[in-house]
Amino acid sequence: MSRALRVVVCGTNFGRFYAEAVLCHPGYVLAGIVSRGSAASRDHARRLGVPHYTHVDELPDDVDVACVVVGSSISGGAGTELAMSLIGRGIHVLQEHPVHLAEMTACLKLARRHGVQYRVNTHYPHVEPVRAFSEAARRLAGRQRPLFVDAATPVHLMQPMMDILGRALGSLRPWGFADPPVVPDRLGPQPFRTVQGTLGGVPLTLRVHHQMDPADRDNHALHWHRVSIGTEGGVLTLADTHGPVLWSPRLHVGRDADHRFVLDAPDADHLDLTTTSVIGHTGTFRDVFAQLWPQAIARALDGFKDAVAEGRDALGAAQYDLAVCRIWSDLAARLGPPDVVRPPAPRPLPAGELFPDTLPNGRGPAASSGSTRPADGDTPAPYTPSAEFFDLVAAEHTATASAAAVADALSDVDPSDGPVVDIGAGTGLVTEAVARALPGVEILACEPAVAMRAVLTSRVFSDPYLRSRVTITADAAPELELPDRIGAVLLCGVLGHLDADQRRRLWERILPRLSPSGVVVVELMGVDHPLVLPETRLATARAGHHRYEWWLSGAPDGADTTRMRLHSAWRVYRHHDDRDHDERPLREVHDSYHWIPFGLSQVAAESGLHARPLSTRPGMPPLAVLTRAPATTSR
Repeated sequence: MSRALRVVVCGTNFGRFYAEAVLCHPGYVLAGIVSRGSAASRDHARRLGVPHYTHVDELPDDVDVACVVVGSSISGGAGTELAMSLIGRGIHVLQEHPVHLAEMTACLKLARRHGVQYRVNTHYPHVEPVRAFSEAARRLAGRQRPLFVDAATPVHLMQPMMDILGRALGSLRPWGFADPPVVPDRLGPQPFRTVQGTLGGVPLTLRVHHQMDPADRDNHALHWHRVSIGTEGGVLTLADTHGPVLWSPRLHVGRDADHRFVLDAPDADHLDLTTTSVIGHTGTFRDVFAQLWPQAIARALDGFKDAVAEGRDALGAAQYDLAVCRIWSDLAARLGPPDVVRPPAPRPLPAGELFPDTLPNGRGPAASSGSTRPADGDTPAPYTPSAEFFDLVAAEHTATASAAAVADALSDVDPSDGPVVDIGAGTGLVTEAVARALPGVEILACEPAVAMRAVLTSRVFSDPYLRSRVTITADAAPELELPDRIGAVLLCGVLGHLDADQRRRLWERILPRLSPSGVVVVELMGVDHPLVLPETRLATARAGHHRYEWWLSGAPDGADTTRMRLHSAWRVYRHHDDRDHDERPLREVHDSYHWIPFGLSQVAAESGLHARPLSTRPGMPPLAVLTRAPATTSR
């Protein structure tokens, strides 16, 4: 559609992720929050800067879409009644799963009668690692016939699992299942029940965690979606709903006349294949909530928006969704009601407790070629998805605004006091500017994001002048390795990524090492408190036949009133001098991260240093220099 859709979100539990997706994704406007009227829901709407409604009749006539994120009758909620009321008002409805087959059918018939769209969002097929798995599975099936599917799921996520399998196999038909085997009572309670059958004509083994705490389903699932699809060439595996994806080529070694392995045959190149390739990267659970889930909801919204624009017949277009629901209903009937459990809260174990020699800090995975996490597992490393575009904007900003101001602030640094430490060096633009402005100073450039560090390393290696003076590390604040003595510190676009405790620990590491005359240069964002930033195009650049646009939006984080979620969208278009810019982008890359907004006075208070703003180009992020003693002169 040519205009943005006005969307209301019904529900403020999982609905918070829907609201964030609407706020941060182009093509949508958050028009309000609908809930029963609790103080928390009203406060959530207030922080998002949108109206709060308690009844469908209160909604204005210009609402296009309602996202119903309220439990349906199968979950003991009134979500389907709410969806039908909204459809009756002529509003398109996207309803969060699970929804009973009879209710789904009734909503589709009602939507057809009112000429609107209705769809059940199973959510998890749109999560990026699941999408990558499904796309790879379809490519695999195009080359070799699937021989088996082995899948496992919690019982309350069984409907999304059927959708995942249908998308991965490219078809649901034919399907059929046997009743699960009866487990003798003498073996005691069993957390899993197994169903054998066929889906899309492929033999299926489905293991279902058939226990559930009715008051807290998600927190007591033993694991989430796991799927393996095997062919004669290997096994493709979705290790978890949130990644990674694994490819394990088939082990096959030729034999000689004496039945011994032949390891040096001319046609044995396949023995050089990696036994298992890890595709993609894994992040933290905070990354799941802050990035993967809102991005998945945005994809579901985009598909729904296309259906609205095309004016499809709701019931006719929903045959695949109805098939998913029928299969789920069949399986649920065969399995029977899940066992009700009410276990105590689990203690999630970090990987470091199991691999102490590999992960000494006990927190999480060490950095690898596919990870966007720093090695210390403490702080996420943003910017990896958009690293390829970073210099398109940052280069001009550095050249015209920050480089001169930073160089001026560091002009009195004594090389004998120790190196300049550039924390969060990014692609090295400021690092390079400082190196050229201060010929005698050594520089330690710290950058945890793998893709950003790759550009930084390339920049340093390609310039002998930099290579002799710049040392690069993958360290992340606050637990980064620092020399015993530091002449100056650069914190450009870094502090807002750290919470109060992390900033405290960072200052505790920096200040004892900073020389008496040393300085700290800080760049902030220019926002002192969380607020809604509508999506705005901040930059346009051209390279060859392509035009690049950078769009930024932001909103308060619904889970934490002290921080914002910022969202960047990079869009690549084919450049046309004689055409407007309304065409679809050739490519679109999204990046999202948290930012804690605060002002220079708070930085000064936390560090105990004296702050002096630096002069930069109007409209640019504010820069300041921090010193142990107040400035006596101004530059």
